[in-house]
Amino acid sequence: MDTSAGAWTGRFRARRAARGSVTEGAARAGLAARGVIYLLVGALALQIAFGDTNAQADRGGALAELSQKPFGAVLLWALGIGLVGMALWRLSEALFGSVGRDGRSARKRLLAAVRCAFYVFVAYSVLSFAASRNRSGGGSSDQQSRDATARALEMPAGQWLVGAAGIAVIGVGGWIGVRAVLRKYHDELRLGQMSHRARQLVDVTGVAGGAARGLVFVVAGVFAVRAAVAFEPDRAKGLDDTLRTFADTPLGPWLLACVAAGLVLFGVFSFAMARWRRV
Repeated sequence: MDTSAGAWTGRFRARRAARGSVTEGAARAGLAARGVIYLLVGALALQIAFGDTNAQADRGGALAELSQKPFGAVLLWALGIGLVGMALWRLSEALFGSVGRDGRSARKRLLAAVRCAFYVFVAYSVLSFAASRNRSGGGSSDQQSRDATARALEMPAGQWLVGAAGIAVIGVGGWIGVRAVLRKYHDELRLGQMSHRARQLVDVTGVAGGAARGLVFVVAGVFAVRAAVAFEPDRAKGLDDTLRTFADTPLGPWLLACVAAGLVLFGVFSFAMARWRRV
C-alpha cells in the first residue's frame, strides 16, 4: 500500500515538474530557436531567388550565416541550447502527455517521441557546429540526403525503404499544410490573452508559413520517391536543392521567392508560438 502510494506520488511529482516553469521555458526557447532557423533559411532562399547562387538555403547555410554575425559563437550556442530545450519539452510530452483533451493519447505521445528524436539530432548538429566552428555548417543538406539515400538503397529492400520514407515525408508535408490552412494551431494557443491584431498576425504567418513549409516537405518527399523508383540516389534532394527546384518551374524565381517568404513567415509564426502557445 505504502509502496503504491509512493509510486503514485513520484509519478505526480514528475508530471508536475514536466509541466513546470523550467519545461515551459525550455519549450518557449525551443520554439524561438526554430523561428531563428526558419528566418535564416527563408532569407537565404530569397537571396537565391534574386540571383545569389552561392547561398546555401538549409540549416548548414543558416548556421554559417549566423556564425559570421557579431557574437556569432554566442548566438550559435544559444541556438543549440534552445533546441535542446525543444527536445526536452517533446520528451516530457512523450512521457507525461501534452495539453489538450487527447494530450495523453498514444498517438500524441508517439508523435512527441518522434519530434523529440528529430530535435535531438538538430540540436546535436548545431552544438557540434558551434563547438568545432565548422564554417561549412556540417556539410550541405543535399549531399547528406544523397549519401543517406545511397546507403539506404544498398540495404535489403532498400528501394522499398526509401520509397516508404519519401511517401511518409509527403504525408507529413500534406498534414502540415492542411493543419495550417485549417488553423488547427488555434487549439494550442492562449487565444484569450491575445489581442485582435495579434490573432491576425498569427493567422497570416501561421497559414502562409505552414503552407509553404508543408509544400517544401511534399516536394522533398517526391524527390525521394523518384530516387527509389529509379534506384538513383542523386535524385534525392536536400532542403537547398528542393528550394532551388521551385526556380526551375515556369514561374521561375518568383515561385521560389513566394516559398522563401513563406518560410520567413513561419519563422515569425514560431516566435508567436513561443509567446502564446499553451505548454
